[in-house]
Amino acid sequence: MAERGAATTRRGDSLLMEIGTEELPPKALAGLGRAFAEGCLQNLRQAQLVESQTAYRWFATPRRIAVWVAAVQRRQPDQQVERRGPSIKAAFDSTGRPTKAALGFAGSCGVEVAALGRVKTDKGEWLVYREGKKGVPASALIPDCVAEAVRRLPIPKRMRWGDLDAEFVRPVHWVVLLHGKTPVRTELLSVPSKRRTHGHRFHAPGPLSLTHADDYERLLREQGMVVADFSDRRQRIVDQVERLAESVSGQAQIDEALLDEVTGLVEWPQALLGEFDASFLTVPPEVLVSSMRDHQKYFHVTNGRGRLLPFFITVSNIKSKSPKRVRAGNERVLRARLSDARFFWETDRKQRLCDRRAALAEVMFHNKLGSVADKVARLRRLAAVIAAGAGADAALSDRAATLCKADLVTEMVGEFPELQGIMGRYYAQHDGEDQRVADAIAEHYHPRFAGDTLPGSELGRVVALADRLDTLVGIFLAGEEPSGDKDPFGLRRAALGTLRIMIDGGTDLDLEALLVETLRVYGESGAAEPVGDGIAGRVFDFILERLNAHYAAQGFRQDEIAAVASRRPARPADFDRRLRAVAGFRALDEAANLAAANKRIRNILRKSTAPIPDRVNRKLLREPAERALADALSRLESEAVSAFDSGQYKQGLAALAALREPVDTFFDEVMVMTEDAATRDNRLAMLKRLHDLFLRVADISLLQIESAADA
Repeated sequence: MAERGAATTRRGDSLLMEIGTEELPPKALAGLGRAFAEGCLQNLRQAQLVESQTAYRWFATPRRIAVWVAAVQRRQPDQQVERRGPSIKAAFDSTGRPTKAALGFAGSCGVEVAALGRVKTDKGEWLVYREGKKGVPASALIPDCVAEAVRRLPIPKRMRWGDLDAEFVRPVHWVVLLHGKTPVRTELLSVPSKRRTHGHRFHAPGPLSLTHADDYERLLREQGMVVADFSDRRQRIVDQVERLAESVSGQAQIDEALLDEVTGLVEWPQALLGEFDASFLTVPPEVLVSSMRDHQKYFHVTNGRGRLLPFFITVSNIKSKSPKRVRAGNERVLRARLSDARFFWETDRKQRLCDRRAALAEVMFHNKLGSVADKVARLRRLAAVIAAGAGADAALSDRAATLCKADLVTEMVGEFPELQGIMGRYYAQHDGEDQRVADAIAEHYHPRFAGDTLPGSELGRVVALADRLDTLVGIFLAGEEPSGDKDPFGLRRAALGTLRIMIDGGTDLDLEALLVETLRVYGESGAAEPVGDGIAGRVFDFILERLNAHYAAQGFRQDEIAAVASRRPARPADFDRRLRAVAGFRALDEAANLAAANKRIRNILRKSTAPIPDRVNRKLLREPAERALADALSRLESEAVSAFDSGQYKQGLAALAALREPVDTFFDEVMVMTEDAATRDNRLAMLKRLHDLFLRVADISLLQIESAADA
């Protein structure tokens, strides 16, 4: 995909930087191409060779990543370097002679004191050394710009090849650095740079000489049979695939991830339509799609009603003289895979799903936590607790938890692990299980990734929660909680899935209590010895941490999230209601004053060393402003508390907004920390009562709200 900046007004020549390699990882190709381009451009800006909005384009194919940048200067602009020395007062003594400070500064600059200049500021006058610095030629700077961009590429594991010290994601065969018509001579990744690129591995294997950096894309396309631009190549694939699907009155199902991967596999895309025996359509469509999409990188075709048609579309990297042979070869490979799938489908249904449970004892969940059979036993107990709280059918919940992992030991899931749950639903339906149980078996794996759908049924949500809570607590018990970027057990994904089920799925339960229950189930099962103390609390905090990104993506502010998180609500759905109420409160005119007042109250209460009374003594209220605040509190407190108790946080905070005026007046006219101890304690008691009232929702003192006066 090409990215363009605004055209620059500075003069200069375009610059081409290309790294030619063995075939790059297709799934990572687009990311590598973008990162290389952005890194090169950033380094060129820092070297003052391009403007901040210079146009550029990036290219990525299986055998290369490249970037073209417009208007790169031939040399840096000349600069005036200014170095400030000691103040004039410190530089000269009373007789005007240079001090050691002045002499030392001049010596460090390589000049006499008399050659130094002076500069005046609002803080005084200073010695200064000024020197003109001539710009460095671009040819001396560009190699380092490219090398640094390569060094910073997001490559998880670099490799070496031959006896070279260079490390890259794949062996490097050629490097192009061309500034206009001029080659930039250097060595990158142990390969000398030249003006020669290479075309398609089969159609144009020889070197192609570039006359100018601007010739790159055209030369590769016309002579090298390479579509270098990732987005252009991607769109060509879409057009070809859709056209072939229409030829059989179908619609191509173009998965975005698959499209990117296929784009990363070819340089000269040639789509071909293939066909398979319609008798295979008796196998569940998910199996056929997985065979085509996940295993063969084919696009499948459906009719207008979304039903699978017996066609597929593959994208080849060569323009064959015998396309029929290429098509036949792909059909033969797919036929073998579909035949295996049909055999698994027919064989698996000969044994009931419930009869496979014993085999789960041979499948390890975790070496410290036991087998999958042990996990299922825990899931049944957890599902019973969750079902009771959610009002789900207890018997069906137990049955769904009992069978939810049984398809792991089927032939089909052994060959197609991505179909776990999906095949369980089919086999449960075949066995005559309740449809709600069958659906829950498939749904309990959802959401599988960010943005994925949630379980559609209450039963599915019950088992999904049980599964995630068991995994989260278990892995923490095993002492393998995530650290840094490493999360081999997908606990961050499990935590976010838990939150989404409880918030968006409407399963309004006490998460902290469920974690304690999960820990108890583990303890009674003897599957693991606890590692350290406070496991339930640590898991709870780990899960709540996921809310920051979850809500930030929805547009909530960090101070709003922090204000609610400080109260540590045990129910994620309750957290959601509080957060939305706080965001609504923020929009009120009174919010800034009340947030500032709460911050002031919090600081006052923290400084108080003596115990603060629990109740306000009205007889000790002497000032009109404190009596007015006490009256307003008494009047509004019951209304707000009633709203808070019923979860109507927005209404409760809106009611408390009426406290703005009496609170402002109180702080304007009343001294809290008076010398009279009884009066002081009584005023502190009233402020604590006010602060605690807001704390029933969130700590609004954490809100950073600019008042109208400050704006």
